Amino acid sequence: MKQRIISAILFAVAMLAGVFGGAAAFYALFAFITAGCVWELMGLLFQPGHDHRLWRRLSGVALGTAPFLIFGSKLFGVFPSLGAASEISYGLFKANLMENAIPILMTITLLPLAIFLLLILELSLKSERPFDNIGHYLVGIAYIGVPFALLINISYWHDDYAPLRVFGLLLLTWTNDTMAYFIGTFIGRTPFFTRISPKKTWEGTLGGIGCTFLVAYALSRWISDFTPAEWFLIAACVAVFGTLGDLVESMLKRSVHIKDSGSVLPGHGGWLDRFDSFIFVLPFAWLALMIWEG
Repeated sequence: MKQRIISAILFAVAMLAGVFGGAAAFYALFAFITAGCVWELMGLLFQPGHDHRLWRRLSGVALGTAPFLIFGSKLFGVFPSLGAASEISYGLFKANLMENAIPILMTITLLPLAIFLLLILELSLKSERPFDNIGHYLVGIAYIGVPFALLINISYWHDDYAPLRVFGLLLLTWTNDTMAYFIGTFIGRTPFFTRISPKKTWEGTLGGIGCTFLVAYALSRWISDFTPAEWFLIAACVAVFGTLGDLVESMLKRSVHIKDSGSVLPGHGGWLDRFDSFIFVLPFAWLALMIWEG
């Protein structure tokens, strides 16, 4: 327990330093987290004994972190807008294409090229299941790389990096996870999803959701980066998709008969164990904010 508390404190300090240390610190922190999560995911998908396992994991990390690294450059003005705003609108959804045009084009160009290079690599490695291996790389991009890239857009507000938006989203996600665990441990009686997570209960799940909305209310009184309605919208995304994200990672670990994705945080598992809910929340929070903010 002591080791668990110490590692939790050190982890929290490192996260706060990265989030509030400015755009460069944020970029470095989440590039590292993205790479760590993809590394662990590749370790789960490419099990020990898999041919050329190390090189496959490194290839997966390179591909999986590429979307974040490319889009993250927006924080430093590397990719300026191509010109006047060009807005695409479909119902409630609105987006400015020109401010993201260059990183989008780079991603569309480089990632498919990388996939073709990996196909050539599979020819030389003489793998028995080459397209299964390619599928693992694509899972790393879609499941981890793209959500963290969307965090860039969430954190970018009024043409600048906005740390309180990132902090609020992290706090809501960890409130949901932590309070669901503690409430479920002490008063949980009714199983929630025994097929995937036998210890998860309805009492814990609903308790975590309730605490998440309470924290969202507190944040709405303190942080003006989001409107009160947006804070509750994000809390709803966390309540639904954060819970599902935890179950999805549990499903993944069960499928390969692994308890923790890694051991980088003593008593807490690996990077993927710490960020499974956050990763799953990001695409839906991004979409909700794009619809709401326009």
